[in-house]
Amino acid sequence: MKVLLVAAEAYPFAKVGGLADVAGSLPKPLYDRGVDIRVMIPLYDKIDREKFGIEYCGVDFDIEMGDEVVKGQLLAAKFPDSEIPIYFIECKKYFGRPGIYTDPETGEAYPDDGERFVFFSKAIIEGIHALGWTPDVFHANDYQTGLVPALIKIKYPDAQIGFLYSIHNLAYQGRFEFEILDIIGIGKELAYPMAPFEFFNKVNFMKVGISFADIVNTVSPTYAKEIQTTEEYGYGLEGVLRSVSDRLFGVINGIDSSVWNPESDKNIPYNYNADDLSGKRMCKAALLKEVGLPSDALDIPLIAMISRLADQKGFDILLPVMEDILKDKVMFLLLGTGNKKYEAAFEKLALKYPKKLAAVIDFKGPLAHRIEAGADMFLMPSRYEPCGLNQMYSMAYGTVPVVRKTGGLADTVKPANLEKDTGNGFVFEEYSGKALLGAVRRAVEAFKDGRAWRKLQGRCMSEDFTWGASADKYIELYRQALALRRYGI
Repeated sequence: MKVLLVAAEAYPFAKVGGLADVAGSLPKPLYDRGVDIRVMIPLYDKIDREKFGIEYCGVDFDIEMGDEVVKGQLLAAKFPDSEIPIYFIECKKYFGRPGIYTDPETGEAYPDDGERFVFFSKAIIEGIHALGWTPDVFHANDYQTGLVPALIKIKYPDAQIGFLYSIHNLAYQGRFEFEILDIIGIGKELAYPMAPFEFFNKVNFMKVGISFADIVNTVSPTYAKEIQTTEEYGYGLEGVLRSVSDRLFGVINGIDSSVWNPESDKNIPYNYNADDLSGKRMCKAALLKEVGLPSDALDIPLIAMISRLADQKGFDILLPVMEDILKDKVMFLLLGTGNKKYEAAFEKLALKYPKKLAAVIDFKGPLAHRIEAGADMFLMPSRYEPCGLNQMYSMAYGTVPVVRKTGGLADTVKPANLEKDTGNGFVFEEYSGKALLGAVRRAVEAFKDGRAWRKLQGRCMSEDFTWGASADKYIELYRQALALRRYGI
């Protein structure tokens, strides 16, 4: 099977969010399973051509953008330490800028983002023609490539190509004024009320992708159900998503075990595994010293959070009960940035409780690894969480998650029962400070039983959240998309 994954970013070439991790990590297990997988992204200025060996393919193309013709080129390289091809669409006009989605000087989205990703979508099709390589399946991702299924199906209605459309971030839908239709080259007859190209008197690229794809998926089974319910989850697209519910699926993201593995992680001071957790205890001592908490308090549970400080991440219910948590025999460590109100509140708490709480208002990747290794519990009280990765990182490091039952957290964390030796974390359902506090206290109480806690850590570390299982599910979705397109089944 030949698959072209198209996205606006892919690690390690260009990364802003979780999409880059998927586009950068999923191809390898697909390739290992015999899929002819290739990737295509824009060539941003910040991508290091020399470092990645990016070379011109000898392909130039002219893209009609309304009344203008814009030139582009196709370049290529391979993913590091692999034979997997990645192609780059070069266009100085649209991608020769310092930022990927936003202007670093203003912090605002580029005003011509609609044009930029219309160009990218059209250039993808031209690039494939020039290569003489036709995929069986296009795997489009987020709004930036939402037009790809539509453009191909409209221009080549008999093409026997399947389309999978993956939603990673429903909050960014690519909503633009109707004038963008002229640049796309689509007549207004396809933008009548309720049509795929119409969304509240605008064009919504994500709606277009959902409407024209054969199969749609998002990043966890529970989240796939949640986004069909209310506007809080569906961001206005819940009705559109309900209309495709029979072809909407959820696939949990994987984690890269070559990066997140306590047995080999070079970012932590002591390596360890499920059979010998002594290194984790030494990591805890080193972490406490690093962040200024009592380094000899190894028998006091350390609760950690690594998060964007925002209401969506549960800070609106956490902050009111934070002092109640600190009244117990615990320590708390926060790493992250975000809402200034929450930054200031945690800095104030750190001053008030210097031996109980440390707040690192920053984001440091290596420190995140040391926190996962050194903490006893990891708190994720999210209002909603499409997938979540930190709960999976935590379990890989024997750090027990305490989470709200939503999205990917509900799919990966199951309530622990120490007597029955089942479950892998502590879960609360109601979105309230009271419910959050109850879950934290259950975890703290469980921590007192050292033998049962170590068994719980073992169950966490035995979970398989690597990309292999996810790749198998994506292959099944590719097959379904292709069967729907070719045989209508």
